Parts: sequence; structure tokens; C-alpha cells
Amino acid sequence: MAIEFNASDRTTLGVEWELQLVDVRTRHLRQEAQQVLADLPDLSRGPGRPPLRHELMQCTVEVVTGVCETVEEAMADLQGSADRLQAVLEPRRAAAMCAGTHPVDDWRDQTLAPVQRYGELIEQMQWLARRILTFGVHVHVGVRSKDKAVPIVNALAGYLPHFLALTASSPYWSGHDTGLASARSIVFGALPTSGPPPLLDDWTAFEEYMETLLRAGTIASIKEVWWDVRPHPDYGTIEIRMFDGIPTLREVGMAAALSQSLVRLFDQQIDRGYGLPRPPAWVVTDNKWRATRYGLDARVITDGRGSTVPLRDDLYELVRELGPVAARLGCAEELDAVSEVLDKGASYERQRAIVREGGTLNDVVDALAEEFRTGTPGGG
Repeated sequence: MAIEFNASDRTTLGVEWELQLVDVRTRHLRQEAQQVLADLPDLSRGPGRPPLRHELMQCTVEVVTGVCETVEEAMADLQGSADRLQAVLEPRRAAAMCAGTHPVDDWRDQTLAPVQRYGELIEQMQWLARRILTFGVHVHVGVRSKDKAVPIVNALAGYLPHFLALTASSPYWSGHDTGLASARSIVFGALPTSGPPPLLDDWTAFEEYMETLLRAGTIASIKEVWWDVRPHPDYGTIEIRMFDGIPTLREVGMAAALSQSLVRLFDQQIDRGYGLPRPPAWVVTDNKWRATRYGLDARVITDGRGSTVPLRDDLYELVRELGPVAARLGCAEELDAVSEVLDKGASYERQRAIVREGGTLNDVVDALAEEFRTGTPGGG
């Protein structure tokens, strides 16, 4: 089975940001995506990939950028669409916000979006899909050759805990503290074709694996492979899907800068004849769990012998290593937000701090809405 990869000629960017529609009085999710999108026909209709679109539930609107050259351009694209969305929501006494889960609401109270493929997904997956009241951020980075795609996916698998811990924002599920940094990682990860990517040898092995899944009836299309990091042949990108819902534009920029810088680094290393790192599968799986449970306080495994380091220390070192690459890409300032999150706390830490200091989960919702409105962690 030959799968065409529409290679990009540069490490371009595309970002998908899944937003929650929330009632400003009750703090509950509003099932009004269809009406909201109808109020913005120039952004939600037309050929290709419109900037605003449906997701699985009617309480969700996804904001999608065009193909961008820089992180700055991608963030401006997102900001423009988000501003238009906010202007429509305000008269409805609604607001947008983003976190991996809603702190209070239950998946059983949600309405399915009127999109045929979502109905088919529910029919196929049943309870696994019905309970996906989760929200994430996906970052696409252009790759110049299909021969580079699989080695880069393998290398990025070693950074799943870094991606997740920095953006973990779902400690609460249906009004209860799960004890996890990211409940979303568990809920979405239950789907049979989600989770860490299989570590394949090359593009031919990827084609053969997809053909096997199609022949077996496991998937009807390769678009149904929802790995945490995956090649996206249609767009000629690597898509990083490991990020939890990210509350602020500042942190979305951080995720985009981290993604673009890592892909550019690996792309250059291949050009120089270096072999890219390929962590053992058990290490990838274990490290993902550690970030899911402990977030930034995880100790991650660094080799096949079981050596570990504090994830916070590894992130500081990663920012230092990627600094020159980010500077050449023009996203050094956005990458620096990693250090800000390490110093001030990831979203799951900020949410728990509100409750620890006497606040309620409604206060957490208010804080998330304020962070989205201001674009900065803490809403300042």
C-alpha cells in the first residue's frame, strides 16, 4: 500500500485549539456550537479547513490556523479567530475557555455535534467515544521528506512526558479530583488506535502497518489512527497530539515553539548523517504514565537500563539545548514560556491551588475563562 506524503519544503506550522463553550452564570458547558458557528459563516464554512469548526460535542469549537511560517504568525492567526468567537459569545452570556477537561460537567449531559463521522465514531466505539468530554491542542510541523517522517516520530516519542506535563490541565473529572495531572490522557487514551506511536523502521514499514490495519478492519481510514505523535501524509506534517487542553495563548505558543524547534533539530541532524534517538517502547509508555500521574513532578526514564531524572531538570536542559534552534526560527521568546511554567506552575497546579486556598470548582472555571480572555497564565 503506497501512501503519498505531501512533503513540506519547510518546517511550517499549523495549530488546532479545542475550546469549551461555557455559561458565565452557571459555569456549565453550553451545547451551542452549531448556533455559534452559524453566527460566523465566513469563518466556519467554505472549502478546505475553515478556521472555526465542530468537534465531537456541541460544547466545543475548534480553532484552526492556516499554514504558518512562524510561531508568531500562528498565534496571530489563533488570536484573530478567538477574538471573533468571543465577540459572538458575549451577547449569549457565554465564554470560551480551554482545559483538558471541564472541572464539573459530566459527559452524559453533552450533545453530539451534527457531523456524520462523529455519529459513526460513536456507533463504532460506543462508551469509549461517548465519554470523550476532553479537549486538546494539536500542533502540525512540516517535514521535508517522507523518509524523515518516521525517524522524527520515533524521536519525538521520547518527549511525550515533556509535552504532556507542561500542558497538563485536567486534574478534575465530573467534579472530582482524579489525583492525576491529566485525566484527559487516560480518557482519550482508551481508544484502541490512540496512545504512543509504534516505533517503526521507516516509511515502508508505516505503509505496511496501515495496510494491515485496513485489511483487518481495525480502521476504515488512516485518519482513524490517533497516536500521540503521528505522520499526517495529506498535510506533509508530523502532528503532535500529546498536549492537554491549553488555557492561554501564551502557553499555546510555547507548545508550538517546542514542537517546531524539536522537528527542525531532528531534521537537521538527519541532514548531517546522525541517527535519531529511538527510545524503547516500554520507556515511552512508562514515561507517559509518569507525566499523566505526576505532571512536572515526574521522574522520567532516560535509557533502557531504567536511569531516571527529574522531569523539571530535563525540561530546563531541553530549553537550553533548543535555544539556538528556536532563535533561528524566531520563536525563542515563545520557547522561554517553558521556564515560566516551570516557575509559576502548569495549569493542573494552578487549578488545584485555587481549591487548596478555599476556592470552589466554579472558581476554577472562572479562572480558566479569565486566563483564556487575557491570554496569560494566572489571567494577569
